[in-house]
Amino acid sequence: MSRRSAAAVIRSAAVRYRFLSSSTYVLQPQSGAVGVTERGCTVLESGGAGHAFKLFNIGKRLSLGCNMSTAAYSEPPPVDAEKFEYQAEVSRLMDLIVNSLYSNKDVFLRELISNASDALDKLRFLSVTEPQLLKDSVDLDIRIQVDKDNGIITITDTGIGMTRQELVDCLGTIAQSGTAKFLKALKDSKDAGADSNLIGQFGVGFYSSFLVSERVEVSTKSPKSDKQYVWEGEANSSTYSIRVETDPSKLIPRGTRLTLYLKHDDKGFAHPERIQKLVKNYSQFVSFPIYTWQEKGYTKEVEVEDPVEGSKDDNDASTEKKKKTKKVVERYWDWELTNETQPIWLRSPKEVTTEDYNEFYKTTFNEYLEPLASSHFTTEGEVEFRSILYVPSMAPTGKDDIISGKTKNIRLYVKRVFISDDFDGELFPRYLSFIKGVVDSNDLPLNVSREILQESRIV
Repeated sequence: MSRRSAAAVIRSAAVRYRFLSSSTYVLQPQSGAVGVTERGCTVLESGGAGHAFKLFNIGKRLSLGCNMSTAAYSEPPPVDAEKFEYQAEVSRLMDLIVNSLYSNKDVFLRELISNASDALDKLRFLSVTEPQLLKDSVDLDIRIQVDKDNGIITITDTGIGMTRQELVDCLGTIAQSGTAKFLKALKDSKDAGADSNLIGQFGVGFYSSFLVSERVEVSTKSPKSDKQYVWEGEANSSTYSIRVETDPSKLIPRGTRLTLYLKHDDKGFAHPERIQKLVKNYSQFVSFPIYTWQEKGYTKEVEVEDPVEGSKDDNDASTEKKKKTKKVVERYWDWELTNETQPIWLRSPKEVTTEDYNEFYKTTFNEYLEPLASSHFTTEGEVEFRSILYVPSMAPTGKDDIISGKTKNIRLYVKRVFISDDFDGELFPRYLSFIKGVVDSNDLPLNVSREILQESRIV
């Protein structure tokens, strides 16, 4: 189209143009027409004709196009996407953790003892460079006391304790693991020790207490703080409270005391014998001594008076009383060491006698006969573990024991804490299912509840 023709078309649209150069044109709209310049072209919108004209400058030639649109041609500017954080209903999340994560209520004590052991481990590591942390209490132990009449379990450790902020960070934030942070700090430190048995890496072990408790109270005192704080929380609640301990009778020099107020259906856990059994099953080989409050008794002889007819003499006609004794049992309560702090498999085979191996076999597997043979060995490589295996002196006699590959003859420990003995032939082939023993490793991958081995090439 020539310049003359283009000018005629523009005049017919009730606009005029001004020629600037041989390669640039500017449209000046009139009568409500709007001109928009974009990407080297001029777009003309007529106010009343309902046509939009595009005038393109291509070299020294002009072309005019027509679009049936009343809107000016333009691309919308890019809009930044908004970012959101996942929201969780805390009460629902707690319900999932308590009722879906753990399949066995018995493990609540294992989790809480493991947390107490971690607190003692942290104190032991930190006291190497800060000896003043041990000044309030030198003993490093765990003590468990029960009140079976009221359904209360109390677990006390003399570990590092927590400050108010640590209570908020560790117990007020689900899946926030203070142990994981401590392990990372140890790893980053130059003087980090390799022999660390900290196990609470997932940050959910504490909430297993709500498996059996309707209310939990945590009273803790850190040597870095001059006050003792109390954390309180209830099952099926999304809130918790923190206050300063003001009762002088409840003050502790250092550490943490957990008080579990059991649910009505779970008050059977508040029995000394049951607590002792759980400790021996799951936490028998924890590094620190575990004391349980047990009822004890001793036999003593007491005098009883038994009046009998005696000989009468002239001066004294009274009845003589002959003294007798009888045996009675005197009852009292005291602390009793429940666990063995040194597992036999961690000792050097040169230091363990045959009698020690046999006694461990009988105690662990409830056998009365001595084993036919035993093997104590250690493996190193991609995965490290220690193990003691036994060949029983008698072959299994039951049909189920011979045919079924599901046995409980191999007990798996991770960092000396019992995990499981139900593997359905995963660790041993069926034809070796009669073998009994223990396996302990620090490298096996476990799920969050520490009940199941994850699928891994290491396993």
